[in-house]
Amino acid sequence: MNSINLYLCYLCLGLSVSMISCHSSDKIEEKWINLFDGESLNGWKAVMGAADFEIENGEIIGIAKFGTPNTFLITEELYDDFILEFDLKINHISSNSGAMVRGQFDPAARNGNGLVYGYQIEADPTDRAWSGGLYDEARRGWIYPMDLNPPAKSAFKMGEWNTYRIEAIGNEIKSWINGQEVAYVVDDMDSKGFIGLQVHSINDPNFEGEKTHFRNIRIQTEDLTSTPFNGDVFVVNTGLNQLTDLEQQNGWKLLFDGKSSAGWVGAYKETFPEKGWHIKDGILMVEASDGSESMSFGDIVTVDKYRSFDLSFDFNISEGANSGVKYFVTLSEGNTGSAIGLEYQILDDERHPDAKMGRDGNRTLASLYDLKTADKQPRFVRKPGEWNQGRVIVHPDNKVEHFINGVKVLEYVRGSEDFRKLVSESKYKVWENFGEAPEGHILLQDHGDEVKFKNIKIKELN
Repeated sequence: MNSINLYLCYLCLGLSVSMISCHSSDKIEEKWINLFDGESLNGWKAVMGAADFEIENGEIIGIAKFGTPNTFLITEELYDDFILEFDLKINHISSNSGAMVRGQFDPAARNGNGLVYGYQIEADPTDRAWSGGLYDEARRGWIYPMDLNPPAKSAFKMGEWNTYRIEAIGNEIKSWINGQEVAYVVDDMDSKGFIGLQVHSINDPNFEGEKTHFRNIRIQTEDLTSTPFNGDVFVVNTGLNQLTDLEQQNGWKLLFDGKSSAGWVGAYKETFPEKGWHIKDGILMVEASDGSESMSFGDIVTVDKYRSFDLSFDFNISEGANSGVKYFVTLSEGNTGSAIGLEYQILDDERHPDAKMGRDGNRTLASLYDLKTADKQPRFVRKPGEWNQGRVIVHPDNKVEHFINGVKVLEYVRGSEDFRKLVSESKYKVWENFGEAPEGHILLQDHGDEVKFKNIKIKELN
């Protein structure tokens, strides 16, 4: 073959590849469906509140109205699995907003005024900076507050256009803002619903007329491919004793497999308790007895010991119950009753007398028992009979953090001057170097009340 013919072959091949590439690009672009035509609200309807929606320069503009509930502009069509993208801009701190995904609407609720509820990806213009987190509107409250992913708090830009991407595929919901990974939730409460744009209610008439801007609203519903998260992002996984691929890649492991007592024994014992502790339907439960501390069935501890770790656990207490999750338990103190260790308090604050003992509430739910009070708001705590998520992070530098339902409620540093002062004023002052062991077991407490646990998982940070 001469050089001219060879050149022509390469030219043809190049054109073919280019044409294939263009057709492929067109095919990918064709997957997107515009939910907003830029000129009308065809396919949308406003429900619940009375805020106004206007169209200007290819934008949907929601205008806040005083004295009306949250207003939602929702799609008439319902969607199950999808990838949604849109741009959102907020110019004022009062303009809290968000996007409902798989949203639900009950027109008969609130005396016929209707109620929107379900998954909402937040747009939070306040200093709290929880934009991109997942809120369960008018139902369970916050599922993924942004204390779970602090680096993503800076993704949202006030006064600028922010590009949201939301993937709802199967039982996974993920969010991105301006390309940054934000929230990752595994939950199966709703599998289908509408897309909705929120204009939040306002309590100050001076904020009437503030605007929230939306544009470039588009969706994919076919041939969906989930985009993997690449960062070390905490996953809120409400599935029963399961780990996602991302969690496993990032070093998480289950401490309770949902089927057996593997990895657990009775405190000061070689085996798991023969009575009192039960495993059924994926739940680990200690039954009620006489309300005494670790005297009926006894505490249980992990076989393994841990140094630096991220520990997450779901718990469900009966009314008036008392329990706890302890860490850095050495089993070496020789005391009677519950084994000694730093304790994440589990308590019905409303009904158990322990909540009023100690100092300044340092024996209340999520507190470092008898040492440091959890700074929590009641609206982030679910009542007895409902599941709460506890979390304890022990960093390699000995900084410790407690969370309740994803919200950080306290921190301290083991071995610091402040920590030792707290110990000196507590019931633990009789034990030398209390709470400063280099490693220890995780303990679930029997305090004579019925308490259930599930989704107990840990990631070592060494």
